[in-house]
Amino acid sequence: MGPTGSARILQIHPTRQCNLSCLHCYSSSSPRAHGALALDLLCEAISDAADEGFNFVSLSGGEPLLYKPLAQLLQHAHTCGMRTSVTSNGMLLTAPNIELLYGNVDVLAISIDGIPESHNRIRGSQLAFDTMKARLPLLRAANLNFGFIFTLTQYNLNELDWVRDFAISEGAKLLQIHPLEEVGNAATMLQGSAPDATESAYAWLLAQQSNNSALRVQIDLAFSETVKQHPELVFASAASELKIKRFGDLVSPIVIEADATVSPIQYGFARDFAIGNLTQAPLRTLLKDWQVQRLPAFYALCRDVYDEIACAPKPYFFDWNNLIGKRAEETNHPSPMKKSGQSNVVHAHSDI
Repeated sequence: MGPTGSARILQIHPTRQCNLSCLHCYSSSSPRAHGALALDLLCEAISDAADEGFNFVSLSGGEPLLYKPLAQLLQHAHTCGMRTSVTSNGMLLTAPNIELLYGNVDVLAISIDGIPESHNRIRGSQLAFDTMKARLPLLRAANLNFGFIFTLTQYNLNELDWVRDFAISEGAKLLQIHPLEEVGNAATMLQGSAPDATESAYAWLLAQQSNNSALRVQIDLAFSETVKQHPELVFASAASELKIKRFGDLVSPIVIEADATVSPIQYGFARDFAIGNLTQAPLRTLLKDWQVQRLPAFYALCRDVYDEIACAPKPYFFDWNNLIGKRAEETNHPSPMKKSGQSNVVHAHSDI
C-alpha cells in the first residue's frame, strides 16, 4: 500500500529553473539554473507509469510555469487517465498561465511559508507574498480550485493559525503541512530547522482541530502507533503478502528529477537505491530491472526502519519520507560513530 494510499504518484521535476531562490528548496532551484527535460521523454515516462498502475502525476520544480510545454505534458497525463497537480510559488499565475492550467490541472498547490515577513525571507524576495496574493483573485475568477502548502520548521508553528485563516479567507480548498526536509538549499541555509517530535505533535494536533467543511487540512506526518498496526503503510509487510504485479502497487511515489534520474520516495533519495536514468532506458525497463535487482533491498531497509519505530518506548510523530531517506544515506555511507541499535528518533511527550 505505502504512504500514499490509493494514489500511485509519479512526481516530475521537469526543470530546476525558477524565478526565486528559496532557502528551503530541496532541489536547489534558482534563476541561475537552466535546462529542462524533453517533452517526448516525459510523455513516454508518463505512458509507462500509467501502464504500471500509477494514477497521479505531480509537477514541481523549479517553477513548473517556466517549463514551456507544461500544458502538453498535463494534457498527456489526462489522456493516460491520470489526475494531475502543479506546485507553484504563485508569482507567475498571470491570466495567460491560468488559462494554460484551466482544464489541465486537477490540483493547484501554492507554496506559503507563514506570515508575509516570513514568506518573503524564506523566498528571498520582498515581493514574493504580495505578488502571490495579488494573483489569487484571478484563480477565483477562473473557478480554478487551489490549495496551499506550508513548510513546517522548528520555528514557525506559531504561524500555522495565521496560515489557516489566510487560506480560508482566500477560498483555498486544501492546506497541506509539510515538514522541512534538510536537503538541497536547506541542508546549509536552514540546517537544524527541521521540526522535532514535539513541534510535529503540536502541528498534528492543530491540523486535526483545523479541519472543517471550508478547508481540508493534510499534514505529512506519521504516528508511530498507527504504523505499528499497519506496516503496509511503510512497505514493511511480509513479501509473501504482496501478490502484486504492477510497479505502482509496489512503490509510490517515484520521482523523475531534473537530470532525468528516477528515484523512489523523494527527490535526491540515496543513489544506491536509484531506479535509473531516463536518458539510458525507458521507464518501463528501469522499473522492471529495479524490481528484480533493488526492490528486495529497499523493502529490507523499510523493514529495518519499521522495526526501529516499533521498538520505540513512547509514541511519537515523524516524517517517514525524511526518516527513510536518512537511513538510506546511512546505508550508502555508514557512520563509524553510530552504535548498533542506537536510534536518532526524538520522542514526543507521553501525554500527547
